[in-house]
Amino acid sequence: MEKITKDKIKAGLEVLKDLQDSKLISHLNSCVHCGLCADSCLYYLTTGDERLIPASKVDMVSSIYRRYCTLTGKVFPGLVGARKLDDANISEMVDLLYGACTMCGRCVGHCSIGVDIEYVIRAGREMLAKMGYVPASLQATVDAALESGNNMAIADEDFLDTIEWMEEELQDELNDPAASIPINQPGKNVLYTLNPREPKFFPLSIVAMAKIFYAAKETWTLSANMYDVTNYAYFSGHPKHSRIIAQRMFDEMQKMQAKKLVLAECGHGSRASRWEGPNYIGKEFPETLNSVELIAGYIKSGRIKPDKELTQEIVTLHDPCNLVRSGGIVDEQRYILKNTVKNFVEMTPCGVDNFCCGGGGGQLAMSEYNDRRIKIAEIKAEQIKKTGAGIVATPCHNCVDQLSQINVAYRLNVQIKTMAEIVADALIIGYP
Repeated sequence: MEKITKDKIKAGLEVLKDLQDSKLISHLNSCVHCGLCADSCLYYLTTGDERLIPASKVDMVSSIYRRYCTLTGKVFPGLVGARKLDDANISEMVDLLYGACTMCGRCVGHCSIGVDIEYVIRAGREMLAKMGYVPASLQATVDAALESGNNMAIADEDFLDTIEWMEEELQDELNDPAASIPINQPGKNVLYTLNPREPKFFPLSIVAMAKIFYAAKETWTLSANMYDVTNYAYFSGHPKHSRIIAQRMFDEMQKMQAKKLVLAECGHGSRASRWEGPNYIGKEFPETLNSVELIAGYIKSGRIKPDKELTQEIVTLHDPCNLVRSGGIVDEQRYILKNTVKNFVEMTPCGVDNFCCGGGGGQLAMSEYNDRRIKIAEIKAEQIKKTGAGIVATPCHNCVDQLSQINVAYRLNVQIKTMAEIVADALIIGYP
């Protein structure tokens, strides 16, 4: 890590010295160190390391605030536990705020006085980002999106080849040469997005969603120019990068003149585009919804007809943190499963109190913390085992990736599927 300099310290402190953000100042001063957040956190529960308790991470940021923004911290730093922005403390901040937090927000719901711990973590990450201390692997993911338009740096030719290939798969499956995966067709009802993991690693999930659109007789399109639903700058904490990516999505929506922006199954992508995006760019997004909401609406309105007898295995549901706890999409995926599979069993706990899978907060992008990431997944693995499920459904491709690795590491012997794949497997084509 590069040595700290006065210019870097000044850049980092700008986040804390922005007095307009009274919310940050309030939460930095509110933690009473009661410890109730400890039992909510994957990192503490699986390691027993008190450094990893959420309150300790809050204190890391608030101690810097006390040192530079309060009189007692400036005059008597030792008396109030105020810490300097030096190389040792910067290293500790990186480890705690990036390497030991999925930003799942579960601790917020367990806080005795309502400290928004996730918000404080994000502020700490913003400090580190402005000083240039984002972990290299996470920053590389952001840079790929900035430079190529998608976080996996998929070349345009490769993307178009994959879509053409998947369109042929769709036509074969439906036995209809007119079935299509439209690209760059303006004026449609839906502009649909993708997580780049789909064209890169899970192309059949594209076919699954296209099959649903086909059954619903939807008019839709992809954009070859801007299809990436993700915004990893939300995790890195760099506001400028967040704005650039959000603005691109907004601009593409305007260009394509679609009525709705439908976000692919990605927890943080849904949050970053739908809830954070307007704040990043200072503009209201057009009508925006998650694909899970769209699919549930199709079923409720009768636009598609699933046969739940086609999936007899026990299916359980993993709730993505950013979609459920932070996005309020709780009932739709349950409605879908109750109408598409024969045996649906909930994990315990579930819904807004679910445990993170361990892949959030940019953890999947940060290879530096792979061992820790798999370790904290032990809790999710035990949850899955207790359900007796043979299929784990989740409306998030990042969660799919993490759950797939958990599946191998903990020998769960289950299938991991997106909601679109679950629905596509149950569809009665030709209805009504």
